[in-house]
Amino acid sequence: MSNPIPPLVPGVCSWSLQVTSIPELASLMAQLGVDSTQIACGDPHHASWAEGEAMPAAAKAAGFRMTGAMLGFPGEDYTTPQTIKESGGFGPANLRHERIERLKWALDRTVALELTDLMLHAGFLPEPDSADRRPFLDTLAKAAQLAAGHGVTLAFETGQESALLLRRTLDELQQPNLKVNFDPANMLLYDMGDPIEAVQILGPDIRSVHVKDANRPKVKGQWGEEVPLGQGEVNIPRFIQTLKQVGYAGPLMVEREVGDQAARIKDIAHGLAVVRSALAAS
Repeated sequence: MSNPIPPLVPGVCSWSLQVTSIPELASLMAQLGVDSTQIACGDPHHASWAEGEAMPAAAKAAGFRMTGAMLGFPGEDYTTPQTIKESGGFGPANLRHERIERLKWALDRTVALELTDLMLHAGFLPEPDSADRRPFLDTLAKAAQLAAGHGVTLAFETGQESALLLRRTLDELQQPNLKVNFDPANMLLYDMGDPIEAVQILGPDIRSVHVKDANRPKVKGQWGEEVPLGQGEVNIPRFIQTLKQVGYAGPLMVEREVGDQAARIKDIAHGLAVVRSALAAS
């Protein structure tokens, strides 16, 4: 990257701010006192940009640091855990070709942004005894090879499977540019294990981090509840301490995905203070 990111720098996910233009993003980042962001690619489903195809040039000229890009796929439905299981990432077999084509677009955009990292949800990884596991892993291997051709690392977001299943999958694929975008809250929202233990399992492959907090679901099969940092079950100070213990030295991007824009800005400001306090104490 042309503008290196210091270790463990706090920042914000651009889509959490619900911005529609690069100047608006730059203004809110200045208001929050951060200069680092993980930036949405700009796909209409996930977070579109008024600048359109000129977004990369505008972002590079804006003066903030970008830690990586984030891709969402059209048709992903987060209404319930079941709907996203059926629609997320490379899960739907009938959409894999279409989503590989969308990935190609995102890789071109990542390169245009002069970034080396692209984050996305791979989809619910099939268990080892699933008939779809081999076709699914073949798709992930193809995605990794396409990314490698662009000099890009793909980081799959945690939460939709256990850390042990993700660990096994990465070990089976043996693709050096497949890594992890670690989100501790997602593991709680999907009820997929202890995020602290997951850091220890996935540590060597954690490429980036979304700092978010949540409580587990009260009813099996329903969503857990996303809450402001420090008010959920993650234990943010221990989470950051554990990241340090496993040797993580990448960015810490605060993410907030509920509430209107004003509420999100308030919660992100609070979250950044929680992260800075945890870093100072660890």
